[in-house]
Amino acid sequence: MATFDELIALALRLPQAHRETTWEQETFRVGRKIFAMGHPESGQVSVKATVPEQAELIAAAPEVYSVAPYTGRFGWVRVQLARVEPEELRELLTEAWRSIAPKRVREGYEG
Repeated sequence: MATFDELIALALRLPQAHRETTWEQETFRVGRKIFAMGHPESGQVSVKATVPEQAELIAAAPEVYSVAPYTGRFGWVRVQLARVEPEELRELLTEAWRSIAPKRVREGYEG
């Protein structure tokens, strides 16, 4: 089971990732592009994904994943932190980060 504090630590370990409060939520970004967002007290986080990835995650574990509000039509997935293992969350965040990070930043990262 992951916590919001673990989410913060995992997200900020990614190269050039930073945290910014927007819309009364914590957003995790590279430059101005967001790859994850959530409110610490909600127990949930929305993570950038593709529409096929979103469908696959929801089909595999509907108790953990759902379509994110507002951004779900673009593939974003809502993750129930209490139901996801930290390693799985790390993988989701890394893939979301890769989808928005500049190529020069991604090339040197193996994590």
